[in-house]
Amino acid sequence: MKLWVLRHGEAQPRANTDAERPLTAHGREQVLRSAAHLLGQPLQAIIASPYVRAQQTAALVHDALGFAEPVRTVPWLTPESNVQQVIGELERLGLEHVLLVSHQPLVGSLVGMLEHGHAQQPAPLSTASLAMLDGDWPLAGLMTLRALHHSA
Repeated sequence: MKLWVLRHGEAQPRANTDAERPLTAHGREQVLRSAAHLLGQPLQAIIASPYVRAQQTAALVHDALGFAEPVRTVPWLTPESNVQQVIGELERLGLEHVLLVSHQPLVGSLVGMLEHGHAQQPAPLSTASLAMLDGDWPLAGLMTLRALHHSA
């Protein structure tokens, strides 16, 4: 399995709720730079948090890649989602090549858990950072972090 984990691009600091914060112009540029690393990858699904900034990030990647399938929106990719639940959902999907679009602290904790098997070493994903992991199964400690791209 190959798993790409993308943190949303830079977002406006304020909105009515955290979930409603949109991307900034700089955030959109960051996302497009990160999307370039996904060109030619055999993605089967783009799965995103329902938060506005993650939806905008996923849509930008979707369009940049000319991805045929619609973005899947799921409630288990919000900032405070449970890492073990996310891993379970990934297992249930049964897909081999997946892009997740979400937020900190979830993305750092998820990458750290998949790589190290515990939550004590979260990955340092800044806005629009893209992590690529691979392994036989999306299980804690059984995936290898192959690349971590940061967008300035």
